[in-house]
Amino acid sequence: MLSIIVDQLCEVGINEFIFIVGYLGEKIQDYVKVKYPQLEAHFVYQTDRQGIGHAIKLTKNIIASDEIFVVLGDTICEYDVQEVMNSPYSMLGVKKVDDPRDFGVAEIDDEGFITHVVEKPHIPKSNKALVGIYKVKESDQMFQCLDNNIKQGLRTHGEYSITDALDCMIQNGGKFKSFKVENWFDCGKKETLLESNATLLKKFGSNIEDHPAFENTVIIQPVSIATGCNIKNSIIGPNVAVGENTTINYSIIKNSIIGSYSNLFDIVLESSLIGSDTGIRGETRTLNIGDNTSIDLG
Repeated sequence: MLSIIVDQLCEVGINEFIFIVGYLGEKIQDYVKVKYPQLEAHFVYQTDRQGIGHAIKLTKNIIASDEIFVVLGDTICEYDVQEVMNSPYSMLGVKKVDDPRDFGVAEIDDEGFITHVVEKPHIPKSNKALVGIYKVKESDQMFQCLDNNIKQGLRTHGEYSITDALDCMIQNGGKFKSFKVENWFDCGKKETLLESNATLLKKFGSNIEDHPAFENTVIIQPVSIATGCNIKNSIIGPNVAVGENTTINYSIIKNSIIGSYSNLFDIVLESSLIGSDTGIRGETRTLNIGDNTSIDLG
């Protein structure tokens, strides 16, 4: 997920990134330093999770330029990044959704300018959801709105929202234009993450690092298997992504994401998320398991 987002932005010449991280953020930091050594990368830790607006405010002292590009880390979109970058206006990505009550919502005039944004409205006046991509040309004004909202304790659904800060800018004369994304792969929930994983595997094709021959194993494409994996006596796929240095033996895995350095033995998994450094043995399950977990289902 992170690589797709970073690669999109690198392709249009962005080479300075601020990664806002939290619990286990050192794993993100290590990954970025190894995969993208050429980037000027900063890492900001949000130890107290008070919302996206609060997270962005933590970057204020690092921002050197007035124009910034904000992308939420759990959202992958297909759109013309260069066109957004070239626009003379601040830009917000939108996508039509069936039920906008779970999203930030944008109200847009006939010329494509945004007149109002609201976070998770009970009665939406628009079906255009904010997808989590924001190009802001006046970051000073954005930080001023964030500061004011936090000082006044203006929370939405218990959090300091970036949507509220953007609406503050709009109501004070800020010009924001909308742009439509072609496809939106929402990775914020288990179900949508697995759906997005399957779609992206089909789109970008299978990827088995170094093309190893796995002993007595059937691979049903599309799958992605990272380096250093030891897989034998198993059936893997379709729609499976496996992290590096994972061991799988006597198992059947489909429609799932398996983290790095995991150990799976004698297990049948479908529609499951398995974190890194995890050990599982026995039976058939649909699981959602975090990092550093050991479970014996025998």
